[in-house]
Amino acid sequence: MTSPVRARVAVINDDTAFLDLMRDLLEEEGGYDVLICKEWDNAYQFVREQSPDLVIQDIRIGGEEHGWTILNLLTLDPLTRPTPIIVCSAAIQSLHAHQEWLSHYGVRALPKPFDLDTLLNTIEEMLAKHGKGGRD
Repeated sequence: MTSPVRARVAVINDDTAFLDLMRDLLEEEGGYDVLICKEWDNAYQFVREQSPDLVIQDIRIGGEEHGWTILNLLTLDPLTRPTPIIVCSAAIQSLHAHQEWLSHYGVRALPKPFDLDTLLNTIEEMLAKHGKGGRD
């Protein structure tokens, strides 16, 4: 008997400690397959090539302007536009200033620090909303 397909979650962040936490949490607690991208300059291509079911992205990766560029590319590209995105960032003022834009593209924002259960619930909710596979 085959096991259910696990949802694939890409995490785009340049903080190794955050990436380690996300990998442990998402694989062990969430039952997801985790894809890691640490470099802002290939993050967009990484998502195009890997086709994850959901993206978790930091806005300040490589500098805030790069994070917003990645987000713009992902939401405007017909190939990546359907992929749900969660922005996890300490750039609270920037997230607040762009709330209308984020809402328009269906991007959810979780300001750091956030509750890990809230993150898992948000992932599950967004995957279900987009008809993607959930937890293992």
